[in-house]
Amino acid sequence: MFHLAYFVSHPIQYQAPLLRRIAADPDIQLKVFFYSDFSLKAYQDREFGQLIEWDIPLTEGYDYQFLDCWGSKQWRSWRQQPVAKDILQQLKQTQFDAIWVHGWLHICTIQAILAAEQLGIPVLLRGEAHGLKEATDSIKKCAKKAFLTWLFKKVAGFLYIGKLNYQFYQSYGVSEKCLFPMPYAVDNDFFQKQAMLARTNREELRQSLNLELSRPIILYTAKLIDKKRPQDLLAAYRLLSSDGVQEPEAYLLFVGDGNLRSHLEAEAKATGWHSIRFLGFRNQSELPAIYDLCDVFVLPSGFEPWGLAVNEVMNAGKAVVVSDKVGCALDLVLEGENGRTFPVGDIAALAEALHWGIQHSKSAENISLKRIQSWSFQENIQGLKQALDYLMIESA
Repeated sequence: MFHLAYFVSHPIQYQAPLLRRIAADPDIQLKVFFYSDFSLKAYQDREFGQLIEWDIPLTEGYDYQFLDCWGSKQWRSWRQQPVAKDILQQLKQTQFDAIWVHGWLHICTIQAILAAEQLGIPVLLRGEAHGLKEATDSIKKCAKKAFLTWLFKKVAGFLYIGKLNYQFYQSYGVSEKCLFPMPYAVDNDFFQKQAMLARTNREELRQSLNLELSRPIILYTAKLIDKKRPQDLLAAYRLLSSDGVQEPEAYLLFVGDGNLRSHLEAEAKATGWHSIRFLGFRNQSELPAIYDLCDVFVLPSGFEPWGLAVNEVMNAGKAVVVSDKVGCALDLVLEGENGRTFPVGDIAALAEALHWGIQHSKSAENISLKRIQSWSFQENIQGLKQALDYLMIESA
């Protein structure tokens, strides 16, 4: 049995079901160390612009502990981060075969890596970097390269989440033998089951939202903030009008909140159309029914490390449209089959992709479902075990 310590910032809604699966595996004894508990209670999300309280269990089904930290546990930026007092002691108390860290943006993560190095414990790293957004400032570029070159020398194995992430590590000279697939996945079983249950009440939900049964639906579920570029989607949607005056056949639903909401609502109101709706923030348990409702899902972000909402909606068998700055595009969007990728900011190309999605929503269904079946927690655990086996062989 492998004794594995996992270090991560806080309980994360996407990760909780995966950690439960890993903890249930007879070959892995998992202990999770969190730096903060802020996500376990209601907290103010600056980007959503409202109080958030997750409605799914975040710490059930696995062994965990909150580290003893100095400083604010409710950090608001990288300048306000907790600093752990007890990582070295925690690692000394148990004979861990390896530690696994998520990313490298937190001080506690660097502390964990240095403590593991001091104790001779190999480190596994899983991060989201993909090189689609690089610093233009030469000083920042050099500083990042120097830091990551230093950091990566302390890592024994890299758990890549997709093709771009794999290429990113290779660009830093990481050997192929140290790279193991651990694709960014969601709880497929949960989302598929919930989507099937929602299907039986689809007409009732449409009626409750005053949506005509025969009209297709374009869906956006993300924060209404600049980097997600919801304004591009609204502009592209307007191009779907046959004459610029008559509203398009499809509805456009915005699910989420943020500082752009009032601006977007004003623009939508100015069209005089009744086909654009703002549904506000919806919690995790509500999303499967919203996904089931749509025909085309859109993520037009200017930068997206991955885009797990794409995984979620594909479990409902939907066509997906994403910008070329969305990290999952190369892995999950099969061009012209289950979706389309467009150049970020190209409104005409986005409008054309929306039109394609509406026309091909039925044929995309099985392709999306089939593709997401092989992008699951099962592949996560397989990749993690491959990495742990490699570490055991290397240390023998």
